[in-house]
Amino acid sequence: MLEQYLPFVGLIIFGNIENLVLSSQGVVAGVNPLKLGIASFICVILWLTIGTVATSVLIDYVSFIDFIGGLAIFILGLQAMVESIRGV
Repeated sequence: MLEQYLPFVGLIIFGNIENLVLSSQGVVAGVNPLKLGIASFICVILWLTIGTVATSVLIDYVSFIDFIGGLAIFILGLQAMVESIRGV
């Protein structure tokens, strides 16, 4: 069963790292940590549900999904770094 998710391991790992970066930005910005935690859990559960359903349907397009997901993670990380440098 887990074999079908192996092509997405990179997105899973780096997506979780990006989630941590964005959450830490929210804490530094003064967002209520409880609300941020609840919103983060909701997003993770939503993406887990979408990913589980979509994996079986879109497995033929894994290279495109990896590219687009990796690009999104890179852009969000770059945006986070730029904003943190501007804030210093």
